[in-house]
Amino acid sequence: MEAAAVLEVARGVELLVRQVSHWQQPRWSAAASVGNVSRADLVHRLVQEIANLAADAEGQPRRVVPRLDNDLALPDQLRVVTADLLAADPSEEDLARAATEVTATRTAL
Repeated sequence: MEAAAVLEVARGVELLVRQVSHWQQPRWSAAASVGNVSRADLVHRLVQEIANLAADAEGQPRRVVPRLDNDLALPDQLRVVTADLLAADPSEEDLARAATEVTATRTAL
């Protein structure tokens, strides 16, 4: 696992968390700039995608990440699944995919 790829994912997630961690519910409920989904739905989709990459890297079955009632928990969920991914010794391809997904999500918010 290349250190630069790990740093790219970690930095992207940190930037996204900084961008959204202060949001209140109305901001989470607003529509994202792409698709017909809320910002919260878009971030939860990212959380699920990173969780899937982590499960694949660990050789474990994919599991559904619960959609909590409180959208304010989404930044914490993102941090947790990202830590799981980085601890799983992911492939360069998985890291590149995670970085791309994080960037796309940040742009769409």
